[in-house]
Amino acid sequence: MWPRSADVPSATQPQSITFRLADSLPREAVSRVLADETSALRRERFEALLDAGRGECLLARAEIGAIVQNALLHFDEVRYSLHAWCVMPNHVHVLVTPARGLSLSAMVHSWKSFTAKAINAAMDRRGAVWFEEYFDRAIRDDEHFAAAQSYIEYNPVKAGLCAAPEDWPFSSAAR
Repeated sequence: MWPRSADVPSATQPQSITFRLADSLPREAVSRVLADETSALRRERFEALLDAGRGECLLARAEIGAIVQNALLHFDEVRYSLHAWCVMPNHVHVLVTPARGLSLSAMVHSWKSFTAKAINAAMDRRGAVWFEEYFDRAIRDDEHFAAAQSYIEYNPVKAGLCAAPEDWPFSSAAR
């Protein structure tokens, strides 16, 4: 059971976070999605575009997916409690509760900064790895927590990358 928002400050409330590679969504596709009426529909369409595997999909390479997964795991139970994660070919989903005093932006910046340097070094390249912004949503209750965890762990199955969540190596379901 996760701590309820009524019991703790919002800074320690579980969060669902998605961040993506810089080249994961073509500009024209983003413009079309932003024209949609509701935020729920926009979110659904963004997820479908990400799951389509656009861009270079650097995270599909085993050594690159491992860099990101290891970075997420490194400060688990120190700076945050990592509940679920999935490193997809061009984006990352995380269900996490930050430690008191750690902002979401600082946590995500740390992941993205460290992994961008490591990815560029591993690939002997330079330049932007991650899209600047990220999507986050505060978890409301146990039902929302379970739904977020399920979504994250089943994302590779939904995207047609594997038959079962535990088959995807860079995810909490595989552990």
